[in-house]
Amino acid sequence: MTQWILVCGALFGAVAVGTGAFGAHALQGALSDQARGWYDTAVTYHAGHALALVACGLTAMHASSLPHNPAHGWLTGSGICFVLGIIVFSGSLYTMAFTGITKLGMITPIGGLFLIIAWLCLAIGASKLK
Repeated sequence: MTQWILVCGALFGAVAVGTGAFGAHALQGALSDQARGWYDTAVTYHAGHALALVACGLTAMHASSLPHNPAHGWLTGSGICFVLGIIVFSGSLYTMAFTGITKLGMITPIGGLFLIIAWLCLAIGASKLK
């Protein structure tokens, strides 16, 4: 059941590599310095948290194989928050970089909050592994 976390992490990782390469090659000179900063921040958080999602997925798969392990719920919650955080945080920055709609910056911190919650849930889940 928790395999989806690992699959999402791998897919987010692949997309992060693609967006990073796209930014390095296709977007050279196409974005303002400010938009380039938003884009680079989005790629950095996207890639880093894709790796965290993979680690979360592997840990959740291990926890699900253990009977009555309280870590499983925390790790699943962590995976959900990592997915939401990547989408909202990096997604809003990617969109700002391409559209210039700076009002989207108001939702970026919500994505950051999801990422913080994901890390905390991961820590709690890891502490409850048997």
